[in-house]
Amino acid sequence: MDEIKQALAKSGFSGDVEDDVTTLETYSHDASMFEIKPKLVIAPKTAADVEKAVKIVADRKPHDAHLSITARSAGTDMSGAAINDSIIIDFNKHLNKFISQKKDRAVVQPGIFFRDFDVKTGDYLLPSYPASRDLASVGGMINNNSGGEKSLEFGKTDKYVPSFKFVFADGVERVVKPLNKKELDAKMKQKDFEGKVYRDMFELVTKNYDTLQAAKPKVSKDSTGYHLWNVWDKENEIFDLGKAIIGAQGTLGFVTEAELQLVPRQPHSGLLVLFMKDIDALGELIPKVLEHKPATFESFDDKTLWLSIRFMPSFLRLLGPARFIRLLFNLIPDGLQLLRGIPKLILMIEFNGQTEQEVRDKITALHKDLGKYRARYEINGFEETPTEGKSEKFWVMRRQSFALLRSKVKDKHTAPFIDDLIVNPEYLSEFLPKIRKIIKKYKLFATIAGHMGDGNFHIIPLMKLEDPKDRKKLMPAMREVNDLVLKYKGSLSGEHNDGLVRGPWLEQMYGKEVVALFRETKNIFDPKHIFNPHKKANATWDYSYSHIRERF
Repeated sequence: MDEIKQALAKSGFSGDVEDDVTTLETYSHDASMFEIKPKLVIAPKTAADVEKAVKIVADRKPHDAHLSITARSAGTDMSGAAINDSIIIDFNKHLNKFISQKKDRAVVQPGIFFRDFDVKTGDYLLPSYPASRDLASVGGMINNNSGGEKSLEFGKTDKYVPSFKFVFADGVERVVKPLNKKELDAKMKQKDFEGKVYRDMFELVTKNYDTLQAAKPKVSKDSTGYHLWNVWDKENEIFDLGKAIIGAQGTLGFVTEAELQLVPRQPHSGLLVLFMKDIDALGELIPKVLEHKPATFESFDDKTLWLSIRFMPSFLRLLGPARFIRLLFNLIPDGLQLLRGIPKLILMIEFNGQTEQEVRDKITALHKDLGKYRARYEINGFEETPTEGKSEKFWVMRRQSFALLRSKVKDKHTAPFIDDLIVNPEYLSEFLPKIRKIIKKYKLFATIAGHMGDGNFHIIPLMKLEDPKDRKKLMPAMREVNDLVLKYKGSLSGEHNDGLVRGPWLEQMYGKEVVALFRETKNIFDPKHIFNPHKKANATWDYSYSHIRERF
């Protein structure tokens, strides 16, 4: 990497360039079960630095086939997309500024933490934040097309990025936004690299229009492949290259600045919590809940509940003394609830409103509606938490379960490889018992939490991945889970994307023809394959499996 370092210095690159042992070790893993050690880590200070780095890598790629560059921000990716054996470019260290806001439009750099962004937006909210909202960056949300607890009401990140600045494979930053046909024609007449990308992509999506529309996943949210079916709005003649880039995990180029569309915050929220003795009636219960149009419909299982109780002291550091004491006080009613029997599933149904009374009325109406079916739905108990303070205990358990798993269960480690499946909610009463059966078959300890209103579940097994016997479970277990998800017309990823872990299975989900179109997209954007190799449509299980972590 000495030649790269020299080229960066000569170019006037103003950011950090590091290759010491500690830095390379730190950047060798993200929140996934994989580990790949880079040879160099750079942290640009400006978009011009990003352009210089991309241009240098592109120029030297013909002389070094293994040279590549992979974007990283907060490092919380669970699919292994933020690691690489060549160059890591860190957007979180310097490119983390809140640039401007005008009412419901904000402009930011990709490295900004969502938590820092969120406190600056006042009466407005970016509603597609993930459960890791306190750890994730906005750039990571864009590149994964993230969603979370509010996706039921608002959808995913791709709805909230009307334009962005993007460094293409030729090392030039340009604005990407939706174009009408006249604007598109002008782009395609350009004699530069950008013009070629637009020409080739327009030909790809129009020539294969029917195939791509048929391939679109039939679920409410998805983060697999490249969303080529959304690039060309044939009816309105709108061409939006951003629909392919958002969720591409930095495999097509780098976002350097983003305009974000925000929504008004609701000043009041509260929960109706259901304790379920069984899950057989979910197929009937879920539509009944959705009739009341909740803002959020979340869930977590008995193992997540016990994990939270077992490691309750950890919340003191997380919340601080005042919030921790309030959490303990608010948990007293649930202690009484547990005396009636441990629920298999806890459902969290959130309502928003302009007043506290409006929220109370919505919660009461659903409580009354479900009460008459209590025995049929196997509801072991209700709890109304009509204010944010009282509902906090449930959100803490739901949002922090993965962090607890990672840090507190010392003899085993999180193995997020079946962590983001989605099927339509009407299938859940059949689907969830079958998933549990597969988990039991492979003797996996796993928590199950998810977005009940979407049918999107996060299943996080704990395994001894340094043990070859446990590693050998990964492929057969994943294959069985994938077969089950696809049998119920679902998607292998609702939010966490492909990366190293699900990329190898895209052909199982889409078939060879569509995956070939994904690979052609990669070739159009990145003809020298300098961006984030071995991910998404170019992932192989042999490569991914060979980089599973053996040290923790």
